[in-house]
Amino acid sequence: MHNGFDGTAEELHFFGALAAVERGYTVLAFDGPGMPGPRHHQGLVFRPDWENVITPVIDFAEAIPEVDNSRIALLGLSMGGVLAPRAAAFEHRLAALIAVDGLYDLGETSVRNIPGTRQEAERLLRAESAPELDAALDQIMAKDPIARWALNHGMYVMGVDTPRAFNASYLDYTLADGIAEKIQCPTLVCDAAEDEFFKGQPEQLYEHLTCPKTLMLFTAAEGAGAHCHPGAMRHAIARIYDWLGDTLDGTLTDTRA
Repeated sequence: MHNGFDGTAEELHFFGALAAVERGYTVLAFDGPGMPGPRHHQGLVFRPDWENVITPVIDFAEAIPEVDNSRIALLGLSMGGVLAPRAAAFEHRLAALIAVDGLYDLGETSVRNIPGTRQEAERLLRAESAPELDAALDQIMAKDPIARWALNHGMYVMGVDTPRAFNASYLDYTLADGIAEKIQCPTLVCDAAEDEFFKGQPEQLYEHLTCPKTLMLFTAAEGAGAHCHPGAMRHAIARIYDWLGDTLDGTLTDTRA
């Protein structure tokens, strides 16, 4: 299991790692490139071809004596909801995939507030010069401390020098153009009813999957309606691991939960 844009491997102790051990699973929690350990200590930034991260992790896991190589599942949290599916599209040793929550196209978050078509927005983001867009992003950073943190952190973890370059980097993190359709293992796509960051993206991913698939909605009434369900962690993890147990045992029949 791995985290996303700003989370650590250590956090995963509380988000499901300990709970999985209690259910008898062997857990390997790790940071990939762009995540805190590799970014701070090795200078490694995020990369969209996440299969080149996960394949050596699976190689390592398969060498652990207590691991059943036919029952290796991958869980990606937050931005990991696009990274883990990307890896699963090309790394077919996985027995199950869990996206908490599902993401189809990170680029949508970069273009949604830029006037014009998606094509025009992408052109501006990738242009050698776009002073008006640069000025708009600077204004947002000056007024909004959360946006200022997100853009500064994004530049750091992507290894770029400007807010616009960070937004442009997100365009490469997508499961479009047939990538999602390459996933073969049973896949759980989690969805938060009140996700403030990626509303609608889990459904997009779910609709593009051609593998055995489940869309699992978490609601505000459960306390789990926010992004990655921090208000009802025990409840969310219980539902997720019930799905995983049924999947690995071959008894899963539902597609929406």
